[in-house]
Amino acid sequence: MVRVKMAAAAAASIRERQTVALKRMLNFNVPHVKNNTGEPVWKVLIFDRFGQDIISPLLSVKELRDMGITLHLLLHSDRDPIPDVPAVYFVMPTEENIDRMCQDLRNQLYESYYLNFISAISRSKLEDIANAALAASAVTQVAKVFDQYLNFITLEDDMFVLCNQNKELVSYRAINRPDITDTEMETIMDTIVDSLFCFFVTLGAVPIIRCSRGTAAEMVAVKLDKKLRENLRDARNSLFTGDTLGAGQFSFQRPLLVLVDRNIDLATPLHHTWTYQALVHDVLDFHLNRVNLEESSGVENSPAGARPKRKNKKSYDLTAVDKFWQKHKGSPFPEVAESVQQELESYRAQEDEVKRLKSIMGLEGEDEGAISMLSDNTAKLTSAVSSLPELLEKKRLIDLHTNVATAVLEHIKTRKLDVYFEYEEKIMSKTTLDKSLLDMISDPYAGTPEDKMRLFLIYYISAQQAPSEADLEQYKKALTEAGCNLTPLQYIKQWKAFAKMASAPTSYGNTATKPMGLLSRVMNTGSQFVMEGVKNLVLKQQNLPVTRILDSLMEMKSNPETDDYRYFDPKMLRGSDSSVPRNKNPFQEGKQGKHVLYGCSELFNASQFIKQVKFYAAGNFITYLSPCHTFLRICSTKLTERN
Repeated sequence: MVRVKMAAAAAASIRERQTVALKRMLNFNVPHVKNNTGEPVWKVLIFDRFGQDIISPLLSVKELRDMGITLHLLLHSDRDPIPDVPAVYFVMPTEENIDRMCQDLRNQLYESYYLNFISAISRSKLEDIANAALAASAVTQVAKVFDQYLNFITLEDDMFVLCNQNKELVSYRAINRPDITDTEMETIMDTIVDSLFCFFVTLGAVPIIRCSRGTAAEMVAVKLDKKLRENLRDARNSLFTGDTLGAGQFSFQRPLLVLVDRNIDLATPLHHTWTYQALVHDVLDFHLNRVNLEESSGVENSPAGARPKRKNKKSYDLTAVDKFWQKHKGSPFPEVAESVQQELESYRAQEDEVKRLKSIMGLEGEDEGAISMLSDNTAKLTSAVSSLPELLEKKRLIDLHTNVATAVLEHIKTRKLDVYFEYEEKIMSKTTLDKSLLDMISDPYAGTPEDKMRLFLIYYISAQQAPSEADLEQYKKALTEAGCNLTPLQYIKQWKAFAKMASAPTSYGNTATKPMGLLSRVMNTGSQFVMEGVKNLVLKQQNLPVTRILDSLMEMKSNPETDDYRYFDPKMLRGSDSSVPRNKNPFQEGKQGKHVLYGCSELFNASQFIKQVKFYAAGNFITYLSPCHTFLRICSTKLTERN
């Protein structure tokens, strides 16, 4: 998804906009003032799983406490009455949730009720709540009812996903199911459109929409265009006027929404990666900005027959407040390991300085030199003590990234992920291979069966010509002997035949990754990261399919990949598909200030994608193509050229 950078007053990131909206909601839908020194009104927050997923990447428990939230509870949990405290609800307007809220009204659980719905509630469900309030004599206790239009999850300043709960309902597999009915497909499209509509309400801008023809992306575009038109038609109740836009409503710059199908590029989500964030997402349990690690307990002597000790699980949040993460998440992994070591050495130097100053302060006797040194260092010690909280936070982040990077490094070394990354880069860029593909697949020490299958699928997708039947049988035999499940290959074969990729394969550019030699020793004396044998690879930007499509549509270039893309402008009077303006366009003025936002209906890593593809057997491929599925793939900073 792309937008031109808006006017300064409307230039806040989508993360900031959604955070502000949530804080306003928690402040009883009154704008939250940062400098307000008064004590907040203490309240209870009630959310469902959808609301929890939206809030958790944006607001910490401390921030909730600062907003006056003493308790945050799930709607369907067992909750005791707290009759003298107001309750803020943040839930989806589902039948189950409405029933439980009506039950809360009947049970008189709280002093007052502020009902906030993630998506717009229907009139019939609103009437159900009103009837329950009347029956419970609690009409005066229902203080406010709001539609918040926050039905999407913001993970970063420039990235969001449409859903997390029930994501299998809008997954790649769900849309490509051979037995999907028209009604089910309509439901999926409506779910995606509702989330995109909420996104643009929060962004405060009406987009121009582009999409390919004859795909599910087109279905989404048509429905979204219609929904935006209907809202704009009622000027008094439109969500795109007034305070939501601010100065942005007078700007001639508008966002461009590009809807693309996952199927335009199936190689990138399978690709092994080399940047820090990419590797964390690919090899660790990384979910909604939280990574879960199992701590190795080490070798311990235990009595014979005793149960093995359970591994401790630890969770770490990798968020915008983590400066190290923000700085290095897009860096090649060897650079990250080196940076962690440098931060550790810097911390140790600061810690040693504090200890030295403390020892000076403890000097006894009347040695004039000692007294002089004491007076000189008093100011330094005061400064050092005042910086202790910052030093402790630095130590916490160092420990966090040491543990995460160590877990990633273990996967790299045991699976030879650096070798896979370099080899796949050469395949995708049509560079000469220094080792045959059969040798890679047959090597028992190189990667897991899934790694080998990912490698071969990338080769098959990227090949100018599909391998002959004889060669394919040879590859299949090697893959089977390596323990691979061949079902994904059956699906990719049919997908490639359907998309006629054999004659026109997807191009991934012609730049290959250059190795800078092996890190044949420990990087620094005393380093915790033994990188011996791991290649120090330099990343090259790739001109991937989405990058080319994005560039062509932003610059209004003629390109066979985008010439047939449909064009929708919800602000135009005509309801039909309008022709693309070829003279002046709304993107030219802001040409130097492009800003790219990524969105997807489902964020999966390669392993999860392989599992979805495994559900397909030969003969089960159909023509539905899934919209906007993880073309960003959190992993790849080289996916697009950021201007």
